[in-house]
Amino acid sequence: MAQTSVETATKPSTATAKANPAPLGLLGFGVTTLVFCLGASNLFGSKLDADPVLPLALVFGGGAQLLAGMWEFHAGNTFGATAFTGFGAFWISDFFLNTQHVAGTPGAYDAAVYLLGWTIFTFILVFGAVRINVVTASLFILLDLTFLALTLQNFGILGNGNTTLLQIGGVLGIITALNAFYNATAAIVKDLAGRDVLPVFPLGNR
Repeated sequence: MAQTSVETATKPSTATAKANPAPLGLLGFGVTTLVFCLGASNLFGSKLDADPVLPLALVFGGGAQLLAGMWEFHAGNTFGATAFTGFGAFWISDFFLNTQHVAGTPGAYDAAVYLLGWTIFTFILVFGAVRINVVTASLFILLDLTFLALTLQNFGILGNGNTTLLQIGGVLGIITALNAFYNATAAIVKDLAGRDVLPVFPLGNR
């Protein structure tokens, strides 16, 4: 039977029942991404201050995902462990990147190079995600496009002062966060019901 969510790219070989860490990691990622991207998208006419994002980045987006990644390592799930540990590290490093500068934010070029690295990291994970299910595959594709838009924005591709790519990245990030919420809900409901309830459209993972 095909695996149906990001946490089951590799099935643990154990007879002992264990809690699934993926919903925690997905929700830590989704909530932090949503809060950040609501500001970046400028959907409400003005950007949110960075203050609500930074605690989330350190504790929930960073800490919770890092723990989820460690538990995925223990479960033998290479993809889930790499993804959750990696993006947990992303949010923790983002916290320090935005607090170690006197002005509170890094320079545009610094941010661009930083985001370029994460764009490449996410692109690599896409190759694994497309073998799990449609929901997970679309999450990583959307996330990579989000990183790409933010990277190009910080490189000033459209000129200094033009925030079009920032807003595009924000909107894509919001959609990515909603995807993560759905993916987490599907995993929680499946665990409670003992069967798939919300469709995630499995793909071949062999």
